[in-house]
Amino acid sequence: MSDSSLSRTDDLPRVLGASHATAIVVGTLIGSGIFLVPQEMMRATGSSGLVYLAWIVGGLLSLFGAMTYAELSSIMPYTGGEYVYLRNAYGDLTAFLYMWTWFAVAKPASIASVTTGLARTLAIFPSLGWLNGYVFSHPFPLLWSQLFAIAVTWLITGLNYIGIRRAGDFQLVFTVLKGILIAVIAAFCFLSSSGRWSNFATIFPGAIGGFGGFMIALIASLWAYDGWNDLTMVSGEVKNPRRNIPVALLGGLGIVGLLYMMTNAAIQYILPAAQIAASPRPAIAALAVVTGSWGAALVSAVMALSILVTLNGTIMSGARVPFAAARDGLFFRRMADIHPRFQSPSFSLVVQASLTTGLLLAVGRFQQLFELAVFSEWLFYMITATTIFWYRRKRTERPSYEVWGYPVVPALFIAAAGVLLFYSFAENWRNSLIGTAVILLGLPLYSVFRRNAVRG
Repeated sequence: MSDSSLSRTDDLPRVLGASHATAIVVGTLIGSGIFLVPQEMMRATGSSGLVYLAWIVGGLLSLFGAMTYAELSSIMPYTGGEYVYLRNAYGDLTAFLYMWTWFAVAKPASIASVTTGLARTLAIFPSLGWLNGYVFSHPFPLLWSQLFAIAVTWLITGLNYIGIRRAGDFQLVFTVLKGILIAVIAAFCFLSSSGRWSNFATIFPGAIGGFGGFMIALIASLWAYDGWNDLTMVSGEVKNPRRNIPVALLGGLGIVGLLYMMTNAAIQYILPAAQIAASPRPAIAALAVVTGSWGAALVSAVMALSILVTLNGTIMSGARVPFAAARDGLFFRRMADIHPRFQSPSFSLVVQASLTTGLLLAVGRFQQLFELAVFSEWLFYMITATTIFWYRRKRTERPSYEVWGYPVVPALFIAAAGVLLFYSFAENWRNSLIGTAVILLGLPLYSVFRRNAVRG
């Protein structure tokens, strides 16, 4: 089927090639996680072997999810991704609750956590230490980092406003750049005389240990791999989507897995387990040993660049979900506006940035923002993955890509998502309950929009 046969008069233009699509996957996944989570994983497991096992299991589970989504995207390569899959399989209500959750909680919280993480990373530099200071403390506390995060949100939103091709080019160029820089950092470590292969055999005796400790490390690795699904939300703007989206999903995740394992190995080559567990930023600590202060500054700069590229992919994908729902008459009609010159979902982008701004003003701490997003995200990953069984029963022709190992591979991903949700709820029950309440708030809202759609 040609691209033209996938189009409709109110579609966004298909201008992204395979390289852009792959860059969206790789660039969105590689943020700050690989530079930060090695400490948490080591403190949870206590050994290099178990840390690597968590990386491998997390990578495989993410690959299983990506393979499942690749088949779904080859069946329905349209703007909105998961929203489209859920609507066709389970109806308007389920799709609306997904859209509402992404619109009201998941995407604004993700964007806010990414921009807050960028401010926190830049504050490492002495000249930018003022980001940790207060603009004022009364009548409510406001940090400079919050204002900075708001400014960056609007800057990248503006880039996407003037067209996805420009945003896609930005994603491609800077994803390649940060991949090269990550490889350079790893090379510095492996070529250093300060490294010891014996560090891989060291242990951290104060670790949590056991199955619980491994699950904490696995959740951390899954968070680092999170974001591969964002490409499906812009499926309606990818050329030859039935080929390019599966290739980008699977190839991009493979590239990320390789870079993650290489970076983690470089850190462990320089630092023993106890030092990794004691360092809040293990990659910075490792390169500081190798090159001194300028190496630590290099890692911080690469972290900042990685986060900025992740932000671009997150903002790009998030605006497409309410756009798709509005086009179907399930949300405010203006959310389906396409800018006449830039051919972007302009109004949806502005509203998304406005919600993020409100969240950044209301909640300033990175951990709170992250915990608010993770529960609702994985709940819908799990539900969306179940739709593949429905499509396998109902379809009349074979798609261009079929998930290998069906039905075991999708089932393993669904089971893993369920385990992650259980541990997420048990450890962060307050924010998980808030996320659940926001999802349920969508029920009366759905009734209102459905009624208006019928009248219209």
